[in-house]
Amino acid sequence: MIPFEIIPAYLLTGAVAGFFAGLLGVGGGVVVVPLLTILFARQGFPANEVLHLALGTSIATILFTALSSLRAHHAHRAVLWPVMRDLTPGILIGALFGAMLAAHISSRALSIFFVGFMLFVAVQMIANLRPKPSRNLPGRLGLGIAGTVIGGVASLAAMGGGALTVPYLVWCNVRPHQAIGTSAAVGLPIAIAGTLGYIWSGWGHPGLPAGSLGFVYLPALGVILLASVLAAPLGARLAHRLPVVVLKRIFAGLLLVLSTKMLWSLYGS
Repeated sequence: MIPFEIIPAYLLTGAVAGFFAGLLGVGGGVVVVPLLTILFARQGFPANEVLHLALGTSIATILFTALSSLRAHHAHRAVLWPVMRDLTPGILIGALFGAMLAAHISSRALSIFFVGFMLFVAVQMIANLRPKPSRNLPGRLGLGIAGTVIGGVASLAAMGGGALTVPYLVWCNVRPHQAIGTSAAVGLPIAIAGTLGYIWSGWGHPGLPAGSLGFVYLPALGVILLASVLAAPLGARLAHRLPVVVLKRIFAGLLLVLSTKMLWSLYGS
């Protein structure tokens, strides 16, 4: 179903996403969404649904990468399971609501939100911003509310939520490696609820390309997953050899380029 000449681009998308996921521990959505937006527009998919398809397909990839990441962090005892348990109900509600809401937001408004979030992540990486630990974790209700916000934003942006979960947990005096490990675990319920939401909200939607399951484009999903699984270990190995601050700034520059290109593919003449 994918034109042969587009397959290398999908493989490159998966490879770049997997590489940077292994390198920096970031969700692949920040790379996958803008690249898929460009590729889907080039394939002639309906202009009003290009971004929705990119978001739905991107968050579906997190289903598989989150499982791998979760196992690795659990092996290092870096997952705070009680915190994960208390965040999950809110995560599920927020992620499902965010995915359902995305179907009713115009592509223009959704792209502005996504690019704004990408700029937030880029600035955070360039400046190496970290919130100063100033308090302890709230109770179950507080974590549930935090989970709802994280899940909703992550689902709308088709990301694993690490850009929000890690700073929040560090702010609550959680040790950084445990914040990263717990964030990796949180990515799984975000991906489950978000994927179901994008499938449901796009089910039976007129004009979607063949091979779509709601707003999830299965052919692209399969190719991207193949490449990302192979590339992630390469990024993880390189992460131990290069300065993290430099890597983050390189990645932030990539985000700025991709977000500009994504907007041009949607609205450029």
